[in-house]
Amino acid sequence: MPLDTGFPRKPCAGKRFCAWPAKRTWTFLVFALILAASGIRAGAASAADSQAAGILAKMEAAYAKVDSYQAEMEVRDYRKGSYLESKRFHYTFRKPNQLRIDMHSPQPGTVLIYPDRGGKVALRPGGWTGFVTLHLAPDNAMLASGSGQRIDQSDFGLLLRNIRHSLTDQRRGAIVLSESQGRVCIEVLAEDHFVAGVQTLYRFVVDPVRWLPQEVHELTPNGAPKRVSLFRNLKTSLPIPDSSFRIEETN
Repeated sequence: MPLDTGFPRKPCAGKRFCAWPAKRTWTFLVFALILAASGIRAGAASAADSQAAGILAKMEAAYAKVDSYQAEMEVRDYRKGSYLESKRFHYTFRKPNQLRIDMHSPQPGTVLIYPDRGGKVALRPGGWTGFVTLHLAPDNAMLASGSGQRIDQSDFGLLLRNIRHSLTDQRRGAIVLSESQGRVCIEVLAEDHFVAGVQTLYRFVVDPVRWLPQEVHELTPNGAPKRVSLFRNLKTSLPIPDSSFRIEETN
């Protein structure tokens, strides 16, 4: 008895009708399932894209209301997936571009201010060399970090612009949204923010109350950690005196 596939039969030699070949039927069904699965994935991806864009819009709107901020920061560096070192410091920023870093470790007591009167970084070392003040270009080797990020590329405004690039023109993978301890997480593979020709898997952790960043995780495409930046005790729109950004007048 011919296989009843539910599809119309076709005329064939010597018989009034014969069934469509079963192989062709199963090929059609597999193809239809692939198309359906692709549509589901595309729908899910489109929803994640839209949600991520909404989160970023809230972050940008929140930061637009901020005149200044301070945070206790920790930056953890890794090499080949293994922990290397941490830097801890007090970070102060006032729009449009004034910043101050007071190091806790390593090199406690070191102060960096940007920009000084000449548009450079004023660096006053801690300890017995504190009477010396250096004035260095932001890309000076003494200020270099393993990530390629310069001191004048460290504020929330630039971070939000880089997040936008990571979600749009510099994106190289799907956007994954999740929640962790009541916080919103956006994960995406994108071009590295500071090193050309390198792809980085970014995980941006956002405070869903203030809609400002709390953590930035940087990993290799296969998930090995490269760097983690933590923003703790964030305070916004503080009255910060001009003297905080003039190293000669700080104690």
